[in-house]
Amino acid sequence: MKARKATPLARIQLLILDVDGVLTDGRLYFGARGEPLKVFHVRDGHGIKLLMGAGVEVAAVSGRRSSAVAARMRELGVPHVMQACSDKVAALQRLTRRLGLDPLNCACICDDTPDLPLMSAVGVAGAVADAHPLVLSAAHWIAKTEGGRGAVRELCDALLRARAGRR
Repeated sequence: MKARKATPLARIQLLILDVDGVLTDGRLYFGARGEPLKVFHVRDGHGIKLLMGAGVEVAAVSGRRSSAVAARMRELGVPHVMQACSDKVAALQRLTRRLGLDPLNCACICDDTPDLPLMSAVGVAGAVADAHPLVLSAAHWIAKTEGGRGAVRELCDALLRARAGRR
């Protein structure tokens, strides 16, 4: 019997999540006192928990700072949360060095052009369905779902299937 070749998805040891436009729908909501509000999809959260349960590290990396993001990631048990991050490639390098991982065994999921350098620095670059056209063209994997509507769950499921040897 011929052994099946591992797909790039099967080698992923760390998933890096952009926040605005990926874990959220990209719209910015503000309360009556000007406080920023975020809406997260419950299926994304469950996918993140399943992935971490399978031994894949997860990190949320955002260019903005939000107490809602900190609270949601704490609730999910995501151990690596970097906010107000102006250089996501440097954040990737610090994190992979600390975890002893090769960046080529990392994946990210993004939606807009500021994340193109990060997409180039990982082994699998993912995009949400409604990502900017340049992000879509740079992606190795594209969700069928828009950001904030379950796209992260789609990628988590694809990673879990690949780890189990299923397509």
